[in-house]
Amino acid sequence: LGNTLPEITSEKAGNIKPGIPVVIGEYTADTKKVFEEKAAATGSSVYYAQDIYQVSNKDTTAQKLECDVTDTTNNCTEHFILDLPGVYQTKNLCSVLAAEKILMEQGWNIPENAEKTGLANTRKLTGLRGRWETIAQNPAIITDVGHNEEGIRNIVAQLNTSWPAAKKHFVLGFVKDKDLAHVLALLPKDAAYYFSNAHIPRALPHGELKNLAAEKGLTGESFDDVNEAIAAAKQNAAVSDVIMVCGSFFIVGEMRAM
Repeated sequence: LGNTLPEITSEKAGNIKPGIPVVIGEYTADTKKVFEEKAAATGSSVYYAQDIYQVSNKDTTAQKLECDVTDTTNNCTEHFILDLPGVYQTKNLCSVLAAEKILMEQGWNIPENAEKTGLANTRKLTGLRGRWETIAQNPAIITDVGHNEEGIRNIVAQLNTSWPAAKKHFVLGFVKDKDLAHVLALLPKDAAYYFSNAHIPRALPHGELKNLAAEKGLTGESFDDVNEAIAAAKQNAAVSDVIMVCGSFFIVGEMRAM
C-alpha cells in the first residue's frame, strides 16, 4: 500500500465514501491529516475511536480477554468479555463500539445482550482463526496472523507479559513485499527460531528468511513446510515453553489441525 504511513493512509482512505460516516481506530498527526483531507473532500464525518473510548482493567487468559471501556462523551463504563484474547483486540473493540454508537444515533436498535453475546462469541459465530489462538497446551502453541511492525510488537509484548520466564520458540514465515528489517529487529535474540514459507508465489523462501534473520542476531533452522517447523519446535520445547506461529496469514492457513 505504500512505504510510509501517509502513503498507506492515503490508500486506506480510499475506502471513505461520499456522505458516509467513517470510524478511524488509531491515528498519528501525519495520518490524521490525510484522513481529514479525504473526509472533507467526500463530505464525510470522521470519528476517532481512540479519542472516544478509554480501555482499562485488561485481563487475558488463553481463551478470553476481559476489559472495561469508558465512553468519554458520557463517562459511562462497561465491562466486556471477548473470545479473541489478543490484547490488541481492545483497539478493535473501541472501533466496533464507535461504529455501533453511530448506528444507534441513526436509529438502529442494537440490544445490549446482542452486543455482549456477539463480542463474547466472535470466533464461534464467524469462524475467525489465527488471532491469538491457542491450539495446544504443554507446551502452549499460539497462532497469530500478525505480520507487520505493529503486529509483531504486540505479539512480543503479550508473550513477555503472559510468559515472562518461559523459553520462546517462534515459527516464522513472511511474504516478499514486507520491510522485514524493522520487523525482525523487534524479535528477541534469546528465542529459538524455525523459519518457513507458505507455498504461494509471494512467499519469501525460508532460506532467505533465515539469512535475513541472522543479520539481526536471530538463529535457527529453516523448513519448507510450516508443519515440519512446528513439529521441530514441539520436539525442542519443554512443557513450560511457548511456541508462537506468526508472520503471515498464509503460514497460519497452511497449518494442519492439531
